[in-house]
Amino acid sequence: MRIEHIAIWADDIELLRDFYIKYFNLTCGDKYTNPAKKFTSYFLSFGDGETRIELMNIPDMRNPISRGNLKGLAHFAISVGNRETVNELTEWLKADGYTILSEPRVTGDGFYESVIADPEGNYVEITV
Repeated sequence: MRIEHIAIWADDIELLRDFYIKYFNLTCGDKYTNPAKKFTSYFLSFGDGETRIELMNIPDMRNPISRGNLKGLAHFAISVGNRETVNELTEWLKADGYTILSEPRVTGDGFYESVIADPEGNYVEITV
């Protein structure tokens, strides 16, 4: 068993698509549109193609004000392979004006990671 994909409701799927492609080198499938439901989505794939992120939108969908402390998905982690890449990617995101929620560090349970907020406030761990 494995996780095939996670799905994120987004106000602006184009913005999030561009973010994950630029900073995490994901590839993007064709945009899916269901006009009857006013639903659009993209699937973004990691290099192995086995794990994906689905970005979904329905116009005027009401989103909670804060996602960080709600029940449900709190964050997801993207492994970038080594500490140097965690550090470099975190600095790149910081230089481009993104919110760094936690600078690179070793966590209490032994993981090396930083935590950032994507353009819509989703918590993303960048880890080895």
